Amino acid sequence: MQEQPVVVICGASAGVGRAAAHRFAAGGYRIGLLARDPTGLAATQEELQAYGVQVESVSVDVADALAVQEAAQQLEARLGPLAVWVNAAMVTVLSPIEQLSAAEIERVTQVTYLGTVHGTLAALSLMRPRNKGLIIQVGSALAYRAIPLQAAYCGAKFAVRGFTDSLRCELLHERSRIRVCMVQLPAINTPQFDWARNKLPKRPQPVPPIYDPDVAARAIFSVVKHPPRELWLGGSTIKAIIGQSIMPGLLDHLMARVAWSGQQTNEPEDNEHPDNLFEAQPGLHQIRGRFVGRSKDAALALTSTQVMAISAVIAVLVGVVLLQL
Repeated sequence: MQEQPVVVICGASAGVGRAAAHRFAAGGYRIGLLARDPTGLAATQEELQAYGVQVESVSVDVADALAVQEAAQQLEARLGPLAVWVNAAMVTVLSPIEQLSAAEIERVTQVTYLGTVHGTLAALSLMRPRNKGLIIQVGSALAYRAIPLQAAYCGAKFAVRGFTDSLRCELLHERSRIRVCMVQLPAINTPQFDWARNKLPKRPQPVPPIYDPDVAARAIFSVVKHPPRELWLGGSTIKAIIGQSIMPGLLDHLMARVAWSGQQTNEPEDNEHPDNLFEAQPGLHQIRGRFVGRSKDAALALTSTQVMAISAVIAVLVGVVLLQL
């Protein structure tokens, strides 16, 4: 009987990370869970028992490089050789740049960017002796097309993409069998919009269209067998990335007009509730946020190679038509 492979998921106590844990458990993986909040981790671990797979968890702040490395070693010792590592931990602040503090920007960078770096380095240290494995970076359309009011988060996601591109080149140079894939997500209905630090006058929301976290989890799980360079999930993601490459200035003006209202509901914000920027917040560690009735259950998914091939065919067809005019 083939041994169950091992996956470690950072940010596994809520949202996309927790949804991905369910997908991998259903696929027969032994699961390692990493996140800050012990209660959220325990709840996720209890849910996954239904799949009959081994599940282990370690409470860790991904901003702490040494703690992530030690946690990775602990999980491999308990579960066996690491096959897949998923970096899904993130925090954000919704705020105009002029209202952001240096400490807030630093914290978003430490978790969303450096947390991914720390997870990647930990995974590489375990995968290199065997020269095989897959690292999945959970990215965003915002890794290509930044929007106002989330500058710290957009900057961190851009940095993840740059770091990942550099790593991919180095692995290719080494002829390594370790693979790296970045999955660029659209707006997802996770609890982040209930516990993110918000300096806007209204309650925040993801920029529509909004998708269910399991849509993201299915996409993440789908890249394991044949990892592409990148997977772009959702028509909004595909349009944002292509649009940014073709007409970035036009998108600047579009975002200036629509992104303020697009990221806010009509409900006034309760500025007294705690956020999860510096401390984990108990009680909201769930897969889904408050937009269940508005979130879609399916999305188009294309690899970056497929998108480029389609674009090339369209360009050729347009050229042929123009020549015939």
